[in-house]
Amino acid sequence: MIDTEAGFSRNQKLAVLAAGFAAWMFAGLENALFVLIHRQMMLSLLPAGSGEAVITEWFAWNQAAFMLGAAVGGWLFGLMGDRIGRTRALGASVLCYSLLTLAACWITQPRLMCGLRFLAMLGFGGTWPNAVSLVTEAWPGASRPLLAGVMGTAANFGFVLLGTIALKFEVTPDSWRWTLLVGGAPAILGLLILWLVPESRRWLTQRASSVAGSTNGAPLRSSVTGQLFKPPLLSRTLIGILLGAVPVIGTAANANWVVPWRDQVAARQAELAASAAPADGIATPAKKKTGQNPRDKARTMISRSSGAIFGSLLGGLIATLAGPRLSYFLISLATFAVSSLLFGTMQPDDPWFDWAVFLLGFFGVAYFGWLPLFLPELFPVNVRATGSGISFNSGRIAAAAVSIFVGLRMSSFGGDYSAIGLWTGLIYAVGMLVIWLAPTDSRKPQTAPQNSQT
Repeated sequence: MIDTEAGFSRNQKLAVLAAGFAAWMFAGLENALFVLIHRQMMLSLLPAGSGEAVITEWFAWNQAAFMLGAAVGGWLFGLMGDRIGRTRALGASVLCYSLLTLAACWITQPRLMCGLRFLAMLGFGGTWPNAVSLVTEAWPGASRPLLAGVMGTAANFGFVLLGTIALKFEVTPDSWRWTLLVGGAPAILGLLILWLVPESRRWLTQRASSVAGSTNGAPLRSSVTGQLFKPPLLSRTLIGILLGAVPVIGTAANANWVVPWRDQVAARQAELAASAAPADGIATPAKKKTGQNPRDKARTMISRSSGAIFGSLLGGLIATLAGPRLSYFLISLATFAVSSLLFGTMQPDDPWFDWAVFLLGFFGVAYFGWLPLFLPELFPVNVRATGSGISFNSGRIAAAAVSIFVGLRMSSFGGDYSAIGLWTGLIYAVGMLVIWLAPTDSRKPQTAPQNSQT
């Protein structure tokens, strides 16, 4: 049976949902990959004897490359989705992040690796707008909170998938490149999307209308971006950027530190054990040279991502029940409290550490159930997609700036991940304040300037 509103049969709708979910799931795996392998990768690529501060600094640079690449990719592939179609742009995004991650298998220089990370993350940034657009246009009658929750969980399933694989196969300085082969595997998905997934009927109809309008001499639209950065929409655009930046900075510059922190502490404990072993006459296992247990960080990744899955599913429901202002404030308060507790009072060998990481994942990702519901409501319909995209992608640029700042100031932190996490956790306190600047009538945004074409 054909859904007359979407123009898809049931099987086609399921195929679109499966493709969008899988594309974003593997994008999540790509996101988590460098977080998981960073320490081992740097021990392999950097000169022997490089200190903890240098290793930690490179983590900041790689995070900045990820955020900048995702931001630029969101713009480029988002524009591609409007020009050549959602399906083609989505398939190209998946091929971009998978094939360039695969190419990193042969990189031996940290700077080249960082540059390739930037290029691969162009595809990561382009996956979200095209996957969400394709799915929502194929399922127009679905519950928005439910659909946002389902898509939000996809990336976190990617985190869990990578962590589960790492429980089976160890990540060490001598055996970390296999993860890049895993990261390259979704190229098959990219080809399947291009060959098998149907294009959005709404996009096809809109393109046909645009072609007919231009042929008949219809006036060109005024600059959408120009409208967003002029009164009366300027204030809403700036508030949207701030609201989108808080969770993105929190994810990239705060929560992502927990996995390398776990690895760092395990390595220090192993070094102490190794130095004490000769006196006791006990040999140290080979794996103790680089960490107490190479699988510990995989367990921490699974803890955080499992919490994030529940946060993604329930974030939209919480936002709907509590309303836009109160829900954003409560999410910010809870995440700030957990981050402060985790980085300020715990160590990775604490028995409650992974439970705190689970809660950080839960509350920190609940934001992403809020954003799809209320961020678009700040803007009129004719500039809504662009306004939402600018708000979210500008947040990624801000997150990259924070990561770069941390990298430049790494000597002040002494390579201490807990000190970095405690400081960057203040971004959630900013969220507690910014939300009260948001307009109370966000569901009825101001009308765009009269000279725009709708």
